[in-house]
Amino acid sequence: MLFDVRLAAARRLWLAASGRNPGPDPATLSPSQRDRLVKALRALDGRLEGATYREIAVALFGTKHVHGRGWKTHDLRDRTIRLCDLGANLMAGGYRQLLLHPFRQRLY
Repeated sequence: MLFDVRLAAARRLWLAASGRNPGPDPATLSPSQRDRLVKALRALDGRLEGATYREIAVALFGTKHVHGRGWKTHDLRDRTIRLCDLGANLMAGGYRQLLLHPFRQRLY
């Protein structure tokens, strides 16, 4: 199980131990992936404290972006709900998927 992951890690270790450049880390998250995960955890914190989706959106995206239109049809409402769902998934054990990135599944 996960032989390819172990093989890649062993190869990188061997290269580094022999004084050669192991190359770029394949498991490095992109800036947008890191930003999404950070926002998901912040949204989860807000939900656990009892904040509404609108309050979370204001905290994540700023007041000027949220109060421009009606909230029920606002695109940030759906984005905030998805971030809260992602945060709840991570809390329920989905964080383990981070350990397999990029070898097995699409990362969030």
